[in-house]
Amino acid sequence: MLRVSELVNELGGILVNGDPTNLIEGVNTVDQARWVHLVFADSEAAAMDALKSNAGAVVLKPGAEVPKLSEKCVVEIDQPRLWFAKAAKLMGQEHFRIGVHPAATVASDASLGIEVSVAAGAVIETGTHIGDRTRIEAGAVIGEGVRIGAECRIYPRTVIYPGTTLGNRVVVHAGAVLGADGFGYVRDAKTGAYTQFPQQGTLLIEDDVEIGANSTIDRGALKETRIRRGTKIDNLVHVGHNCDIGEDVILVMGTGISGSCTVGNGAVLAGQVGVGDHATIGPGVILGGQAGVLSGKTVTNEGLKPGTVLWGTPARPLKQVLRELAVLARLAKPKQSTGTKD
Repeated sequence: MLRVSELVNELGGILVNGDPTNLIEGVNTVDQARWVHLVFADSEAAAMDALKSNAGAVVLKPGAEVPKLSEKCVVEIDQPRLWFAKAAKLMGQEHFRIGVHPAATVASDASLGIEVSVAAGAVIETGTHIGDRTRIEAGAVIGEGVRIGAECRIYPRTVIYPGTTLGNRVVVHAGAVLGADGFGYVRDAKTGAYTQFPQQGTLLIEDDVEIGANSTIDRGALKETRIRRGTKIDNLVHVGHNCDIGEDVILVMGTGISGSCTVGNGAVLAGQVGVGDHATIGPGVILGGQAGVLSGKTVTNEGLKPGTVLWGTPARPLKQVLRELAVLARLAKPKQSTGTKD
């Protein structure tokens, strides 16, 4: 629970109406909000509904007509949805038990920072470093020599292999596997048998990355796999070995990225996108659901308007794909009989 003045001091914005000492305990929708809730509006129509709601605080864009609303707090800022999300995060911080649960297993030489929490059934192996205020939840396995930064949250049943490093404020949801061997084999041309190519590289997850439930990220083969700052990975995503995923990238559910791929800063890969090995996806590229990038190919926004969605396999501008489909539909349409006889 925070005062509106505390939220404004932390997140910015201008309080244009209401009592700054009002206490807010959480966020809610306009139709369900009570006096202890915060709501947001990012359009003029939404602002009218939000101001009429039972919420004790409203955040909206500057310029809206704000009637005198007694003690209802009104905060103006350019990005109300973002302010709302950040406020929810501040108010939603959980209080958790600090210390090591008796049913956890922690190696004697593991280094734990201040206010670390280790839940029942968690295993922290030798040579591991856990940063300040990080939370390791039930059943998580932290491998030998793993380094985890400050204020991270490792959800239940996560497995982090040796050779993995996490930065600060990294969130890893339940069932994720980080640093497993990549899928790399050498085939004997004579016998057809496969021998694993060495998988002894590392995995580096930079600050403020979030990894969804049951997602997997492989270590490098001989070098490094890297997930750069601020990237958000949905559930059931796979990133292969030696990949370099840029900053603030979005990888949506079901996406699979083969080994040795590069994804540029700010790219968005929607659900079930498939990327072949050694492919390059440029900064800011948007790949629509089920788009495909073939092995070794490069996809960029060069010559395209910002925000252009690429779709299909091979991925190309969505408008082009729709034109192609329209042509095919016309070609496949049955010819109508003229009704004449030879």
